[in-house]
Amino acid sequence: MAKKQFKAESKRLLDLMINSIYTNKEIFLRELISNASDAIDKIYYRALTDENLSFDKDSYFIKITPDRENRTLTVSDTGIGMTKEELEGNLGVIARSGSLSFKKEIEKDEDYDIIGQFGVGFYSAFMVADEVTVISKALGSEEAYKWVSSGPDGYNIEAAERDSVGTDIIIKVKKSDEDENFDQYLDQYRLRSLVKKYSDFIRYPIKMDTVSSRLKEGSEDEYEDYTEETTLNSMVPIWRKNKNELTPEDYENFYMEKHFGFDQPLKHVHISVSGAVSYNAILYIPEKIPFDYYTREYEKGLELYSNGVLIMNKCADLLPDYFSFVKGTVDSEDLSLNISREMLQHDRQLKIIAKNIKNKIKSELLSMLKDDRENYEKFYTSFGRQLKFGVYDNYGMDKETLQDLLLFYSSTQKKLVTLDEYIARMPEEQKYIYYASGETNERIAKMPQTELVADKGYEILYLTDDVDEFTINILMNYQEKEFRSVSSDDLGIEAGETKTAEEKAEDLELFAYMKGKLGDKVKDVKASKRLKTHPVCLSNEGAITIEMEKVLNTMPMDQGIKASKILEINTKHEVYSALQDALANDREKLDLFTSLLYNQALLIEGLPLEDPVEFSNRICELMK
Repeated sequence: MAKKQFKAESKRLLDLMINSIYTNKEIFLRELISNASDAIDKIYYRALTDENLSFDKDSYFIKITPDRENRTLTVSDTGIGMTKEELEGNLGVIARSGSLSFKKEIEKDEDYDIIGQFGVGFYSAFMVADEVTVISKALGSEEAYKWVSSGPDGYNIEAAERDSVGTDIIIKVKKSDEDENFDQYLDQYRLRSLVKKYSDFIRYPIKMDTVSSRLKEGSEDEYEDYTEETTLNSMVPIWRKNKNELTPEDYENFYMEKHFGFDQPLKHVHISVSGAVSYNAILYIPEKIPFDYYTREYEKGLELYSNGVLIMNKCADLLPDYFSFVKGTVDSEDLSLNISREMLQHDRQLKIIAKNIKNKIKSELLSMLKDDRENYEKFYTSFGRQLKFGVYDNYGMDKETLQDLLLFYSSTQKKLVTLDEYIARMPEEQKYIYYASGETNERIAKMPQTELVADKGYEILYLTDDVDEFTINILMNYQEKEFRSVSSDDLGIEAGETKTAEEKAEDLELFAYMKGKLGDKVKDVKASKRLKTHPVCLSNEGAITIEMEKVLNTMPMDQGIKASKILEINTKHEVYSALQDALANDREKLDLFTSLLYNQALLIEGLPLEDPVEFSNRICELMK
């Protein structure tokens, strides 16, 4: 019998399939199972409209049969089958689709959907096959037919034998080579794991005969092999069950089964949405941070299913970066899929689902913050830094979404507080939201710059993350209250309230001399309005703070960005008298004092000394 030829377009596409248009060869099994499920769906739909046809769900199944000896893998179904014409029309022309044509006939029924387009996914079998044989007997037909092809050269169709309605797809599996292990597709354990991974929620049982061992009857040490038919898939996904059917343990078990993490999730969210776009989802907020979370190796994303079939292990488009810690699964019947089902078209439906999920995650986090503060703080300890990155990223585009989720340590409350809680406690006369930056809360509490603000009884937010000040700068204000660093040159506290002395002529001479000795190390030297007990500190002028300078200087692409520093002297401290005396009587000693005070201010800020040896020598000189 002469081979029939594929259409030119189909031949080119098949050649691409054989040479791996798919990035992952193992998904061929997913495609064949999905097509088998489609075929059973068609009988189910016909039974709804044909009174002579009944549908007993227990009679319908998909079966996988590996044969190592003959190197064949068979996927059989009890579906609607195909006539000779349908075999040629559906399998001879890739661009045509049996399921697509069938769906057009019933497109008025909005409640019914067919997963795949038979003919496209089917050809993925050629990624692992030297030859593919299809034996099919159509519903209502007395004849069965066989379709055989070894690839782009063409195919044959001839009469065949099959006892019942349905289809067998028999794959002659390629031999393994250095690049590919094709033997795995003949291994029962591997096939079981692929079904669990990709097709666990197909609504019909997927069966396989498995060989096990047991003790022979009457024997204590002699075993015998036996074969039993095993169902490989669970069929009903947890996200399609009613919430009142499920316990917290069910959600936790699913979290563990899917290997979303080795911790106990702090919260789960079960979503069922019907409307313009329908989908089901189960989302988890983990407690502990993955070891690779802040590395390039970490992949965000949710598992994405289309009508129970896994499409992507991690669909990054469903989560914004700032919620990349969320784990879970989304299943929708409304997504448009491209030829391989591995890559989604960036369509309207996906964007709607992503937007809804983002809003739901925020809502659940706010609920946790309000009603379960202890667990929210556990979450924030792990992932708060990511929320702050989200505020800073994209020039603050998402700051309105995230600002109410932020927490900072409070100088007065001695715990983490929200910005809203801070605002609620502000005295009427307080102009700004004050903050201080440093390596730890303990070090910040000892900073000289906090003295004036703390003395007024104003609350200070302690910023200890390297991203904190960048986040605050992007926020700029909260509820119309501007953020202000305690190191700022203007604290918004009236000078008269501080009872600091006005600068006199001799002060100006002293500070000008000290500025001349320090040169461009500081922008200015002046009397402090913020110091009470400490002799000296650094403040800054402009957008770049001293703490931001430290962060920027640790980055690989250090551009030498510096804060504009001001050396502040406490004119009420006894050190000031020593400076005035040195100005009048011993300029060398004044040079020594100036250097020491400047270096002392650097040490207080946690900045590196420019010349530690010189600093040590000057201390020794002072001790003499």
